[in-house]
Amino acid sequence: MNLSQHVDTLNLLGDESRIRLCVLLRDRELCVNDLVRVTGVAQSRVSTHLGRLREAGFVRDRRQGAQSFYALATESLPSAARLILEDAAQSADPTLDGDQRRLSALDAERRGGLPEKAVDEIERDYSPGRTWHSLAVGLAGLLELGDVLDAGSGDGAAASSLAPYCRSLTCVDTNPRMIEAARERLAAHAHVRAQVADLHDLPFEPESFDAVLIFHTLTYAERPARVLAECARVLRPGGRLVLLCLNKHRQMEVTARYGERHPGFSPVTVRGLLSRAGLSVVTSDVACREIKKPHLEVVLAIADKPSSKKAR
Repeated sequence: MNLSQHVDTLNLLGDESRIRLCVLLRDRELCVNDLVRVTGVAQSRVSTHLGRLREAGFVRDRRQGAQSFYALATESLPSAARLILEDAAQSADPTLDGDQRRLSALDAERRGGLPEKAVDEIERDYSPGRTWHSLAVGLAGLLELGDVLDAGSGDGAAASSLAPYCRSLTCVDTNPRMIEAARERLAAHAHVRAQVADLHDLPFEPESFDAVLIFHTLTYAERPARVLAECARVLRPGGRLVLLCLNKHRQMEVTARYGERHPGFSPVTVRGLLSRAGLSVVTSDVACREIKKPHLEVVLAIADKPSSKKAR
């Protein structure tokens, strides 16, 4: 870069709102409405800022139906811009932290209700209050769980439905911001703890949990086999592991934007991984398929840890 390009970069990122937008778009795609809700900046201003960033090659956009989704063009960012945004993202700035909390809340809200534009099957027979969230909460009432580990818990959205029915619930994730969000979400439950931990090296004694949940975590792991071996290690004999992950696919351009390292795992592959971890597989099969393109499928696998008596 020459001096003029450095000046242009500094001028473009000399606006607080544009830095906020770029930090939010570093790891994922978001539409204008998402950015407005998270930042509180007026829609017209968000659109103007995105237009300038796009013209400069800082962000790219993708059209889907009537909406455009934006992401940071990390591959073409000037080195000066990359350094500025990296420093901002790693800072403890309260404005940027607030943006991340609101983004997590937005994600949780969407997971809890009907998908946009009613693309899910439940919409066909919709009545007020009949959502997938309410169905999950109702079914959770049938559970009587012991000591549970949620491996890769994120912000604790799934854990919040299970917490009332566990003797104890431990949430672990590698992302400190997600763990902080989980602590806030689950603060009312004294028997729940949330901590930052590496799933490849869990900080727990062997045979510490009656059940292990690993929901949509395996595709993010650097070494999936190691993660499952650790989950099996901390599972008590007779305990159960429940796993959800994407089926093997060819849509890495979609999933990589969310930080996924692997293009899903087929039911056969999942079965093999669980077996090699020393678990007895009850089932490993495709459980559901997204209606929206690219029609990603989700694998559900259930495996038990043989009791000592069976092991002999």
